[in-house]
Amino acid sequence: MEYRLLTLFSDGGFMMYPLVLCSLVALGVIIAKIFTLQIAHRGTARVLEEVREAAKSGDVDTALQIACDTPGPASAILVAGLRRLQTGRLAAGELEAAVTTTGTIELAFLERGLVILATVANVAPLMGFLGTVAGMILAFAAIEEAGNVDPTLVAGGIKVALLTTAAGLVIAVPVNIAYNFFVTRIDQLIVDMEHGAQDILNFAWDLEKDGRLEIVVKEDVRWPAAETAAAKAEGGGSGE
Repeated sequence: MEYRLLTLFSDGGFMMYPLVLCSLVALGVIIAKIFTLQIAHRGTARVLEEVREAAKSGDVDTALQIACDTPGPASAILVAGLRRLQTGRLAAGELEAAVTTTGTIELAFLERGLVILATVANVAPLMGFLGTVAGMILAFAAIEEAGNVDPTLVAGGIKVALLTTAAGLVIAVPVNIAYNFFVTRIDQLIVDMEHGAQDILNFAWDLEKDGRLEIVVKEDVRWPAAETAAAKAEGGGSGE
């Protein structure tokens, strides 16, 4: 079996080398994504439920400890929000900005590597088709050189064409399936992150209602130069 695979690889021509490289890169990304998403999903439902229970009792410290002990994007959003709630004093919009920024960072981390899988899934069949064209060129070159149509002359070129096409499709199909699977898993994590963000906002509203959280509204203070210019403009207008 090993000898047959090596024979097929050698018979496929030069395009088999980039196809094998694409398959190895895709395999490495798939293994890394399986490991990463498994860790990201682990304990997400539990930590959301436990943080909700701690939030009902108003215990920010316990909720923060629970979120810190569980890895994952939803926990990262909870930690970012709870650390600010722990201070008891927030600027208006500070909590929402912190949660949004953390969510953006975590989403970028979750989507890392998907571009590589999408590229391999699209490029591998094209490489196979390029090998097909190369094989047909070899077949017609053999006919031209011999001056007659002999099946044994064109068989090598046609074999190259079929092998590279098959190799490209064999690589692209499982990579495309893996890509769609990872996108589905990431979408579920995004929903969990949104639940975590909503829990933080609800917790903040409850703390503010109980008087345990102060929201500071920043005043619109202009620069002294702008104030001076405005005063001069007003003075000039009154002088007229």
